[in-house]
Amino acid sequence: MPHPLERLIREIPDFPKPGVQFKDITPLLADSAGLALAVELMANPFRKSHIDLVVGAESRGFIFGTAIAQSLNAGFVPVRKPGKLPHEKRARTYALEYGNDTLEMHADALMGGRGDNRVLMVDDLLATGGTMKACCDLVRDLGGQIIAISVLIELTFLNGRDRVKPYEVAAVLRY
Repeated sequence: MPHPLERLIREIPDFPKPGVQFKDITPLLADSAGLALAVELMANPFRKSHIDLVVGAESRGFIFGTAIAQSLNAGFVPVRKPGKLPHEKRARTYALEYGNDTLEMHADALMGGRGDNRVLMVDDLLATGGTMKACCDLVRDLGGQIIAISVLIELTFLNGRDRVKPYEVAAVLRY
């Protein structure tokens, strides 16, 4: 039997390029019950993990990350595209199949890098793992202790989980 959230995920063929079956979450975001369920399912495995900070990458990681942070009584730290953060920052460049991309985080985002911050990494999707690995590398470099990764959707055939080892990945939906 399909997961109740699957009816709210629209599949768009050949987007953003031929052969890709894009998982569009905008219908889920527009459905109040679906959004609430998604946030709860992403947060629930970590209720007793004493999470201090949730880290989410631009832009859909912000949507789920802030809601999960509030649900876990934790703070939220954004990871942004270059040129968006006004204060001293750290950057991580990573490879994409069609080039490179860079992500940035404020250098003091993890409360001065004390190293005792328990961090939950959040995004809407784990595909090849490149974005999440870059985010994890930034958090690790700034002294955060990554407890786990929580995503709404994991595309298992792309093996992104392998790129983010040794971190645990909790996925609500797996395709």
